[in-house]
Amino acid sequence: MTPTPARILVVDDEAAALKNLSHLLRKEGYEVTARQSGATGLKELQQHEFDVILTDLRMKGVDGLALLRRARELQADCEVIVITGHATLDSAVEAMKEGAFHYIAKPYRLDEVRQVVRSALDVVLLKRENRALKRRIEGYEGGLHIVTQDAAMLRLLDTARQVGPTDCNVLVSGESGTGKELLARYLHAHSSRVDGRFVAVNCGALQEELLANELFGHEKGAFTGADRQKRGLIEIAEGGTLFLDEITEMSSTMQVKLLRIVQERELLRVGGTDPVLVDVRFIAATNRDLQESVANGRFRADLYFRLNVVNLALPPLRARRDDVPLLAFYFLKKFALAMAKPVVDIDPDALRLLNRYDYPGNVRELANLIERGVALAQGATLELAHLPESLRGLSVRIAAPVSGELQTLDKNEAAHIAQVLEYTGGNRNQAADILGIDRVSLWRRIKRYGLE
Repeated sequence: MTPTPARILVVDDEAAALKNLSHLLRKEGYEVTARQSGATGLKELQQHEFDVILTDLRMKGVDGLALLRRARELQADCEVIVITGHATLDSAVEAMKEGAFHYIAKPYRLDEVRQVVRSALDVVLLKRENRALKRRIEGYEGGLHIVTQDAAMLRLLDTARQVGPTDCNVLVSGESGTGKELLARYLHAHSSRVDGRFVAVNCGALQEELLANELFGHEKGAFTGADRQKRGLIEIAEGGTLFLDEITEMSSTMQVKLLRIVQERELLRVGGTDPVLVDVRFIAATNRDLQESVANGRFRADLYFRLNVVNLALPPLRARRDDVPLLAFYFLKKFALAMAKPVVDIDPDALRLLNRYDYPGNVRELANLIERGVALAQGATLELAHLPESLRGLSVRIAAPVSGELQTLDKNEAAHIAQVLEYTGGNRNQAADILGIDRVSLWRRIKRYGLE
């Protein structure tokens, strides 16, 4: 489909200037309406929509400033470029204060006109895209939704909706911060277990004994201080879904115990002898390559095959850049509401920077950046200055292959953690938030890779 040419209104009371400027813009492929007075230009503005207006500043009757003010009222997306002689530069400054996009001083260069008009049209397009994004965000109000317009993500969600009602176990894979728990909740919401509980546990957050007690519960007298029976999280999830995050952090002993529960649908509480039947759907998640973990003996193959009936792989945010503006405005609305602040827009320069960044922390990192920006914003717009200084001068930080050789997952993870620690100035709490793991798991990885 051939794109619709941009519509431009040119207003100038000098016939020769009007003719020359209109000819120049038509040669650029724009649809041009030319009017030789402010009054006739205003009439066009009231009857038709335009993308850009170029108007002379000094005209009899309705001048360029009056046209500018009326354009701001009638067509919010339209950008106005004022044309002025050297003797009226003070008025041009006034026009900029009134909201003009730019001013062009006579005599002007043709290349200057072309460039300013192109820049104005870029801003108009961005405004309209932003407004469309905001309308889409309204559709995410209420219920559980995953905010995306990326084709690969939409296919993934379609698969999740098909898998949801089948009750089979699911393995969700993806980098830290991509939204694995959110996808697990989405699966639960589209399953026959939606009326049951969704229970999440981080397998890397607890030591083996504590994790066993949390998952399986214990009988009265099982150990010192166990003065009553306690149901574990698996029992609490009865009839619902148990989400096992960071499944690769589970010890080999715990893997054996979990395998029996997944296979036999029964468990033994700590200190117990009578098996307890359980009806639970298991969804596991990992940011590692589980097949590699199986191959090197870190993860049991039999448990892997039990959990990996269906594998849903979440792409990193850098692979779904179309989602960055949509997510940015979604988080903007969320945090502005939470902080009771009137921030409703993102400056185009800030949005461009956000769209160029590679997000080692994925969606969670984008959320953190927007939350920070909303907290710092003083007016209605999140501006470039509200983003971290380190981001504004930051080049992409990706663990690139060394000497043309692909690196192992461990080396890439170690490099990524080192980059995030450098980014946070060694702040482990902040680094853990960006990486999407708890501080204990981060500490273990730091020890494993010798990053201290």
